[in-house]
Amino acid sequence: MDKFRNMRNDMLAERVIKGLASRNMEGFYVHTKEEAKELALSLMPEGSSVGWGGSMTAKDIGLIDAVIEGNYKEINRDTAKTPEEKNKLSREMFFADYFITGCNAMTEDGVMVNIDGNGNRVAAIVFGPSHVIVICGMNKIVRDEAAAFSRARNEAAPVNAQRFGLETPCSKTGVCADCKSPDTICCQFLTTRYSKHKGRIKVILVNEDLGF
Repeated sequence: MDKFRNMRNDMLAERVIKGLASRNMEGFYVHTKEEAKELALSLMPEGSSVGWGGSMTAKDIGLIDAVIEGNYKEINRDTAKTPEEKNKLSREMFFADYFITGCNAMTEDGVMVNIDGNGNRVAAIVFGPSHVIVICGMNKIVRDEAAAFSRARNEAAPVNAQRFGLETPCSKTGVCADCKSPDTICCQFLTTRYSKHKGRIKVILVNEDLGF
């Protein structure tokens, strides 16, 4: 079964990469999380300043640990000792050479959909860091934008709400209620359909189930 799923994903990844290219974004495809980590590191010269959003995918492949342990100037919000310091580091990421993130969903023709609570992650994708590296498991590829928003709201958001221990309807039911809870993480919705700056956004597709 894996053989045929791999064949399907290989062909699907080729389609996504073509879609990304038509949108001024560069796509890559690898089969394992180890390959994804090494490829991402090869795209970031040593000495570069690197920040990241709260991406479980980037953590899953070992990329965050590799940056911290490597020869990079990491901007790591997890080292903050106060909310004020964390906020300061979040703002510093806008001046980073590289910003690492996952995505909540991506369409077969290369449109990326993300939702965010505080907005720092989606803001950095839009503007600021010189380069954005997106790690995306093939489990997040969907047919169209409607399916992408559905996945982001009904799969990624409830799991993340549960992960953070938030008091939202979706954390209890597993399904989006389009809530206005103070704890909601569905505050900002970002659709990335084109990159104004060619090659700024690079997407690494991984033939594994990664993140939420």
